[in-house]
Amino acid sequence: MQEQVIIYTILTAFAITVILSPIFIPFLRKLKFGQSIREEGPKSHQKKSGTPTMGGIMILLSIILTTIIMTSLFSEMTVEVYLLLLVTIGFGILGFLDDFIKVALKRNLGLTSRQKFLGQVLISVIFFFIYQSFEISTAIHIPILDVSVDIGWLYVLFVVFWQVGFSNAVNLTDGLDGLVSGTAAVAFGAYAVLAWNQGDFETAIFCVAIVGAVLGFLVFNAHPAKVFMGDTGSLALGGAIATVSILTNLELLLVIIGGIFVIETLSVIIQVVSFKTTGKRIFKMSPLHHHYELSGWSEWRVVVTFWTVGLLFATLGIYIEVWL
Repeated sequence: MQEQVIIYTILTAFAITVILSPIFIPFLRKLKFGQSIREEGPKSHQKKSGTPTMGGIMILLSIILTTIIMTSLFSEMTVEVYLLLLVTIGFGILGFLDDFIKVALKRNLGLTSRQKFLGQVLISVIFFFIYQSFEISTAIHIPILDVSVDIGWLYVLFVVFWQVGFSNAVNLTDGLDGLVSGTAAVAFGAYAVLAWNQGDFETAIFCVAIVGAVLGFLVFNAHPAKVFMGDTGSLALGGAIATVSILTNLELLLVIIGGIFVIETLSVIIQVVSFKTTGKRIFKMSPLHHHYELSGWSEWRVVVTFWTVGLLFATLGIYIEVWL
């Protein structure tokens, strides 16, 4: 029966997103909520200017509705489910504010870096104190070695770093049509398998709800994209995947399963450090997906390659945890 619920969950989330999109996209277009393309970005992206953004709202609605419906019908709304929805909605609202300022108030940079960071930290701290009120372990599991290290009060700093870091990492990755939709589907699919393996059925439902939602979104987000998820979607997905890793006590495994997000972030850090210290750039442009674009790869080739690498990382993560 549980296997059927997983299938129903993916199909429900997929259907909700696919049904909402044809209604929502024209609405965004009518409101002139179009994406402004950075002038310093690849020149080929200028033609995307005006494409509706904030499509992450559809993803969020699909995730929330599907998770609540499926857990209520076939299981129960556990503390873990509430926490997952809290973080996902919280980061989604923060991303929505950023997108709204960009497209409605015509301030291209949206929230300031400080405002966004403080908002992310606040959400993470709220999550931590609710999480800790249930006296849940502050130990971090180390893959391969199969040991856990209790870091005590330092765990709050880890949670903040993890959730803020991965929400920004997914946000950085969201630069090509369908890139985050595909890589997120793979990463959440991997954690669904691991949650299921632990007997955490509710977290597995949440993960596959996201898989269905982003795959439904991909129908309209694949190149050439008819809509972008914006920070509304990418920040929410990043916060969600970090939280899933925390609740399954498989935090560090996210470095492997979410390897694409990590590599994209490292490429930005390396580029900035190199330019500030030597005046030279390592990559033609960062994040890394732009480097390959400027190297002559088509956008579709970059996206499919990154999806494939992400799938390999996810498979490796499952292998390490389940079979190694």
